[in-house]
Amino acid sequence: MKNLKSLVLVAVVALFSNFASAQTAPVDKDKLANGGYDVVSYFTVNKAVKGDKKFAVEYNGANYYFASAKDQKAFKANPTKFLPQCDGYCAWGVAEKNVKFPVNPETFKVVNGKLYLFFNGDFKGAPFNTLNEWNKDEKKQLDKLDAAWMMVKKS
Repeated sequence: MKNLKSLVLVAVVALFSNFASAQTAPVDKDKLANGGYDVVSYFTVNKAVKGDKKFAVEYNGANYYFASAKDQKAFKANPTKFLPQCDGYCAWGVAEKNVKFPVNPETFKVVNGKLYLFFNGDFKGAPFNTLNEWNKDEKKQLDKLDAAWMMVKKS
């Protein structure tokens, strides 16, 4: 019985770990943006909060979910204020590698009123969080980002 409990615990931890580090495209095949996370919450509570379909907004062909009517209203009033940079791709991937990486919507940073999202998961069998790389020289990354995005977004 003890072994069964241990096995179940290991399975739950593994499942949670995979879920927590899941990567998502900026807009998925169902047109859901940002994995369903509320883009306003990054600014208002400095936290990644799952949105609710009942507070959905369609913008530029994508569906954004919000955690509350208040967040939904804020987004409707000024969508571009809340949209992630690089169209929701990993900011470090664009700035440093000139590549569009998917992101973990729970790994983010707001800098100077702009939202940046990052890859955070397994890469070639090892954990890799690009926010840590970004933070090593954020100024350099920010300086390179706009020019890099102009090239990368065309690809």
